[in-house]
Amino acid sequence: MIDVTDRHCRYFHRLLAPRARLYTEMITTGALLYGNVSRHLDFDEAEHPVALQLGGSEPDALAQSARLGRQWGYDEINLNCGCPSERVQKGAFGACLMAEPALVADCMKAMQDAVDIPVTVKHRLGLDYDESYDFVRDFVGKIYDTGCRVFIAHARNAVLKGLSPKDNREIPPLRYDVVTQLKRDFPDCTFVLNGGLADSGQSVRAAEAFDGVMLGRAAWHTPRVLSEVSLQLWPSVRLPSDAQVVDAMTEYAARQVAKGVPLRVMTRPMLGLVNGQSGARRWRRMLSDPALLAANNPELIYDAWRSQRHAPGARDAAFESAPAGM
Repeated sequence: MIDVTDRHCRYFHRLLAPRARLYTEMITTGALLYGNVSRHLDFDEAEHPVALQLGGSEPDALAQSARLGRQWGYDEINLNCGCPSERVQKGAFGACLMAEPALVADCMKAMQDAVDIPVTVKHRLGLDYDESYDFVRDFVGKIYDTGCRVFIAHARNAVLKGLSPKDNREIPPLRYDVVTQLKRDFPDCTFVLNGGLADSGQSVRAAEAFDGVMLGRAAWHTPRVLSEVSLQLWPSVRLPSDAQVVDAMTEYAARQVAKGVPLRVMTRPMLGLVNGQSGARRWRRMLSDPALLAANNPELIYDAWRSQRHAPGARDAAFESAPAGM
């Protein structure tokens, strides 16, 4: 979710799912050790619990980056061993690391020694077209020996040559049964399922079968899926209506614009909020219009909301008094 789940997106998602564990986009060790640390790590207190996902393959650099994450107040450090993009491959990290479990173990140990918060891993089930269960079992086993007990499993292989990142999210077959087998073989571990969860029904069933679910693109394209899942998992937690979300995001945008943040980065994650409702296209068009966004006026969010509400057939969201969490 590089360039997607930034702090503004996470603030928005927190409104929709008050108990979700939020994850940053993958941030490389180089960006933290040689770049603008506050730009990458600043976040709003409302985001807790929030995990910092790191990309890297050098134990010392990862340890330093984990310390920075702990210093900034993150609740978890997560090592990405699942991203298949060429950019990540050139840096010899992401999914490439699954071919080097001993190195991943060294990286995990270095981060565990550096911080007193959980250090977890996100991984695929295999590389290229090798679907051997032994491969992923041995990978998890090596990381297990470091003391790691939380594994976020994207239930597909990563094909490093010949498939784009988009294709890697769709073409390699989903193998939920493999994650089920991992749960049997490592019964004291937490396995969170990722991959192919497109709607709330699938997500809730997966959450019941495993120890949790991680939603990525579904939450980006149809953000209210977070609330729908939350409603099932934490029925006692009240959810905000769309109108309340609009109020909160407009106030948030005003604070951020006053600090020099462009309005467009706050409206981008909101584009799918009213998908499926009358006037949704008008809402998306207004919140992505370069000419309107150029004024940098947070009132644009209200204007888009009023325009969408006045569309023929528009209705209030069905979450006025529903509970929440994730």
